[in-house]
Amino acid sequence: MTDDIPLADHDLAALVPEWIDWAEAARRLGVTVAKVRTMIRDHELAAAVPSPGAGQQVPADFIQDGFPVKGLPGLLTVLHDGGYDDRECIAWLYLDQDLPGRPIDALRENRGSEVKRRAQAMAF
Repeated sequence: MTDDIPLADHDLAALVPEWIDWAEAARRLGVTVAKVRTMIRDHELAAAVPSPGAGQQVPADFIQDGFPVKGLPGLLTVLHDGGYDDRECIAWLYLDQDLPGRPIDALRENRGSEVKRRAQAMAF
């Protein structure tokens, strides 16, 4: 990490450029809102409240070409197994500067192996 602020304390609204509600996530994925809820519960996607009163939303970057970004579900499972919640997972994906770029960018560019290795090291 580039700073000492706990992951859960970062301003997600400032970190994540675009948030979408569950209905929009469902539309982009071609599924129902109930399926989006299941995907969040099963760590295929992550959701958080980006700002007070906003309700739970999903970072738009988590969906690519009608599917969750390749490698994201496995990465979220690793982080959750390590005790991180969705809010912390989202912050880490947009913050960790140890890679060339942010982890979310590496996943979207199909460079997920190093991201997963770093997440595994961090989680254990």
